[in-house]
Amino acid sequence: MKGLSRKDIARVAAEDIPEGSCVNLGVGLPTMIAEHIPNGREVLLQSEQGLLGLGPAPKAGQEDNDVVNAGKAHVTLLKGASIFSHSDSFLMIRGGHIDIACLGAFQVAQNGDLANWSTGSLTETPGVGGAMDLAAGAANVWVLMEHCQRDGAPRLLERCTYPLTGHQCVSRIYTNLALIEVTVQGFLVQRLADDIDFDTLQNLTGAKLQLSPHRRPYRVQPS
Repeated sequence: MKGLSRKDIARVAAEDIPEGSCVNLGVGLPTMIAEHIPNGREVLLQSEQGLLGLGPAPKAGQEDNDVVNAGKAHVTLLKGASIFSHSDSFLMIRGGHIDIACLGAFQVAQNGDLANWSTGSLTETPGVGGAMDLAAGAANVWVLMEHCQRDGAPRLLERCTYPLTGHQCVSRIYTNLALIEVTVQGFLVQRLADDIDFDTLQNLTGAKLQLSPHRRPYRVQPS
């Protein structure tokens, strides 16, 4: 049971971004969204180090070391893109100009709490980056992550056990197994992968799930 690949998680999230949105892409899986924005859809992708209007990865040999995303991978700039200072970028984030922040996570709680900067381990270096600013400043926070940790422990919980990045900030979660909305009643499964049933998904989750009466299959839409 695998569900969607990391690439397909990013593709589904990219397909769901509304026309005209300004979207920050966090480190890790969310950066893959830039490769899958549907043709013809106007979406402004922002990177916290000071890029607005970034595009997919360049062709081999055309990389520019000054044009990288939050994960330091090479990207391109689309027509009309802007380059500005790190401080101006965070003024944009803190000023409420980001419609959607797409972030990775270690854990998400059923009330929307986010933990994505530290596991609390004394042997690992935490890296908060701009996550706290994005969690507080973005109009919507979408999390993209594997449904379970490598040891099988759930990432979706009643309460986060890791240090929090933001409180009640997550609105939507894309995992390899399901698309889940965070509601006032808790986790609501809106889409479910083809190779898993609801009871199995519940057993892999550390909080109670509800199944939407309008649920749909969780898969990439045909192009």
